[in-house]
Amino acid sequence: MTIFTDMDLNPILIENLSEAGFHHPTPIQSLVIPLVLSGADLISIAQTGTGKTGAFCIPIIHHLTKNLTPIRKGEPRVLILAPTRELCLQIQGTLEVFAKELGIKSAAIIGGVDQSVQVKRLQEGVSIVVATPGRLLDLLGQKLIRVAKVEIFVLDEADRMLDMGFIEDIEVILESLPISKQSMFFSATMSPSIEKLAFRFLNHPKKLEITPSGSVPLKINERVILCSTVHKLQLLKKIIKEEKDGHFLIFTKTKSSTENIVQYLAYHRTASKVFHGDMKQPDRERALHLFKDGSIRVLVATDMASRGIDVEGITHVINFELPLSPETYVHRIGRTARAGQEGVAISFCDDSEKEMFKRIQALTKIDYKLERFEGKKEILGIKLTGTRKIIPPTPGKSQEKTAYLDHSKRQKPLKEGERRIHPGFKNNTKKKRK
Repeated sequence: MTIFTDMDLNPILIENLSEAGFHHPTPIQSLVIPLVLSGADLISIAQTGTGKTGAFCIPIIHHLTKNLTPIRKGEPRVLILAPTRELCLQIQGTLEVFAKELGIKSAAIIGGVDQSVQVKRLQEGVSIVVATPGRLLDLLGQKLIRVAKVEIFVLDEADRMLDMGFIEDIEVILESLPISKQSMFFSATMSPSIEKLAFRFLNHPKKLEITPSGSVPLKINERVILCSTVHKLQLLKKIIKEEKDGHFLIFTKTKSSTENIVQYLAYHRTASKVFHGDMKQPDRERALHLFKDGSIRVLVATDMASRGIDVEGITHVINFELPLSPETYVHRIGRTARAGQEGVAISFCDDSEKEMFKRIQALTKIDYKLERFEGKKEILGIKLTGTRKIIPPTPGKSQEKTAYLDHSKRQKPLKEGERRIHPGFKNNTKKKRK
């Protein structure tokens, strides 16, 4: 099949796909869509950027248009689980575009935001729910959503779900679903845990493997640069300065590293934003929006963003620190060279990371040409903290005083009979009345 019109899909759906610029199915869509339309359960092993979101969204929308039933409040017909809030919002946005003028409503049920808006949306009636496991279980426990009428279930990024410790939550959700349903698992890798889960809950699933789990997109130019830890920031500054038209996604292992990088780049007049799991949802959305619309060209993220963030035009992925697993490396660099575009992936490797580099080589089977960077001694006019400074509280507010004293790490031990005095009161002792 070479065009969507060959798939006997709903004409309005085909028109919506065409308006969105989708005329030819990707390889995974050509394989998955007919299987889903036939009603089969399936496990699909495919990399990010291959079009897998469309592979399940398109046949789901077609199924709902061919099998019309009254919309029930709080009872969706389709449930899609995804590991992160951003991926849920991305999937729900895709559904809205593809289902335009078809009367199919969807809702994203995610944590980190007030549930009242989501509950209102459910009570108005939706056919499709895209959810993170935690918020879905919360609403199930409050009996604000019912899943007894679910006809199609999708588990997206199954391997990431298990890596994030969602296995028990997923099992509880799967136990709550009706036995008679169509189920699909999508994953970048096939682990024994996923196979075990599929064996328990899927009905004779078809298995499709679009690309080997360790392969990387062909249009990525990969570079590995040996560099000491203390010189990595200089190397990063050099690359960003040289690639003036670049759109950079930088990965680190920790939240403090993301904040240090943003502070360092700001000192050198390069605007950037952090993107990590401890941020409030509105702050994460704003950072992602600024990166997407080009207001900033550098986003510094932890591995939370290594999957599920589909941003057009990322020219460079930089592994400031190598990840904790070789598979995560593949997912990280998959943020560039998407939809047939070209991209660059640059990895910084210090002495402590050489063993992980060997594991990445074993997985990808690529003979990387190693480069080397020697930095210079640099005197910064700022102190990179990686965390917020503790500001002494205003005297007179007991709760603030207690918080400050609890977090202070420089208090001297008290002598016998001595009393602790808050710093704000040391020069403000009351005089005794005569």
